[in-house]
Amino acid sequence: MAAERRHALAVGIDTFAVVLFVAIGRRSHDEGSALSATIETALPFLIGLAVAWVLVRAWRHPLAIRVGLAIWPITVLVGMIARRTLFDRGTATSFVIVATLVLGALLVGWRVGARQLLGRRPSPARLGIR
Repeated sequence: MAAERRHALAVGIDTFAVVLFVAIGRRSHDEGSALSATIETALPFLIGLAVAWVLVRAWRHPLAIRVGLAIWPITVLVGMIARRTLFDRGTATSFVIVATLVLGALLVGWRVGARQLLGRRPSPARLGIR
C-alpha cells in the first residue's frame, strides 16, 4: 500500500474511532445522535488526536501498533484537558476511565486487526520492542 494511502487510511480510521466513541457514549446516555452535537462533543478528542499525531510523527508508520500505543494516551490526556479548559465540560473519574479504555481499544485495536488482515505477524521490532 502506498505511503499516502496508508496515511489517509490511518487518519480516517483514527478520526472515525474518536467519533464512534463519542457517538456510542452519547447514545448510551440518551443524549441524541445529532451530527453537530456529536462532532462538538468529539472536538476535544479530535484536537488530542491531532496533537498526538504531530508529537508521535504518526505519518511515518501510521499502521504500526506502537503508533497506536503512543497516540492513545496523548489523545486521552489532551482531549480531557481540552474538554475541561476549552469546552468547560466535565471530566469525572468514571468518564476518564471509560474514555481511556475505549479509545485504547479502538486506536490500538484497529491497527492489530490491520496487521492480521495484511498477513503480517507482529514481530517484536514491529511492536516497538527491542
